Amino acid sequence: MKRPPIDWPAALKPLLKKYKNKKHPLDAANPYQWIVMVVLSAQATDSLINQLAPDFFKAYPDMKALAKADPKSLFPLLSKVRNFAHKAQWLVSMAKEIKTDSNIPLEIESLVELPGIGRKSANVIRRGAKATPQGIIVDLHTIRVATRLGVENTTNAEKIEKQLMELLPEKEWDAGMAMSFLGREICQPEPKCPVCLMKPVCAYYNGWKVAGEVKKKKVKK
Repeated sequence: MKRPPIDWPAALKPLLKKYKNKKHPLDAANPYQWIVMVVLSAQATDSLINQLAPDFFKAYPDMKALAKADPKSLFPLLSKVRNFAHKAQWLVSMAKEIKTDSNIPLEIESLVELPGIGRKSANVIRRGAKATPQGIIVDLHTIRVATRLGVENTTNAEKIEKQLMELLPEKEWDAGMAMSFLGREICQPEPKCPVCLMKPVCAYYNGWKVAGEVKKKKVKK
């Protein structure tokens, strides 16, 4: 069945109402902590990074302290984190460049030039710092939700971000993080479709065909 026309700004309002401005799973308190924890969280769970963070920030409370560190001195604190040796090098290199917390950049263009930080990470850092969004967070959960809904049919994060930015007014750019929360709680790899508030407009749930067909498993309704 071909999908009916969807007014996405209107269709996503229930999702934004439920999740907009909800606290990110990482327990960071300031831009320095956001940068460190976002870099460490790549290919690691947020819960693991939250567990490691207190000891890390006790040892290295700010950029100035981190800039004086030898990357190897970080290893005991980060040994449970995947790719910890490279991440330690990135963090110390970053700190030497930034020097103090007052120099921490928050512009997307500046953040993505730092080691270990891409557009998704930069958007997360800006959201955590309560800065006006310059883009939309697109993580693995957002990608899964966006493609199942039929908003976009690519798994390319930048294309999904661009599409959402074109579809939505800037005040609703937290939709990417809202999709991420939905993906964590409901639209998991094995989705809980019957309890999902987005099922009325979901191509995956309704079996609608969109450009580049959204594949659908059999779902109990």
